[in-house]
Amino acid sequence: MGPARKPRATYRDVIESPPHMVAEIIGGELRLSPRPATPATAAASTLGSELAPPFHRGRGGPGGWLILWEPELHLGDEILVPDLAGWRRDRLPVLPDASFLTIAPDWICEVLSKSTEKMDRTEKMPSYAASGVQFAWLVHPRLRTLETYRLREGIWAAGAVYREADRARIPPFDAIELELAALWADVELPTRVQEEPAHYVYGGT
Repeated sequence: MGPARKPRATYRDVIESPPHMVAEIIGGELRLSPRPATPATAAASTLGSELAPPFHRGRGGPGGWLILWEPELHLGDEILVPDLAGWRRDRLPVLPDASFLTIAPDWICEVLSKSTEKMDRTEKMPSYAASGVQFAWLVHPRLRTLETYRLREGIWAAGAVYREADRARIPPFDAIELELAALWADVELPTRVQEEPAHYVYGGT
């Protein structure tokens, strides 16, 4: 007989995980990630602060979105916690009184770190595609880049890569111009790394 199959992780495993870790279930396995370091926290916080007034609140922009920091998503058998996620209000007008959301967002953003980049790219991105998320941004604080993806026929199609101090209108939030320099302005980053972000082809199945 072969080795016993490991039982699938359950929501109880998530609930009982250490509070200082981010607990997710991907492919039936419990994944624990450390809380993000300061550069990642700063980038996510600043990006959310830039997007929330014009899109979440409709101040200086069109509104029409719900934008949340680190929501817990239950998407089929997967439990995922993106750094940021957004829903068009015509799909999710108000938030339910619940511990998690079961409606896939329209947009997600993952802020990459050394400990989570591989999982974010090769495991979570396919899960988002399979759930029908339409837009994905990957922010890399060490490289000071923002990669964009859009779902086309179940596959993530790579878009533009924005760098350093670029100013750009980036779908689905192209109603405003985003200044990338703000994402890394408040943290002294380590010596610049000489690597380039690599676009992947992400499947949805």
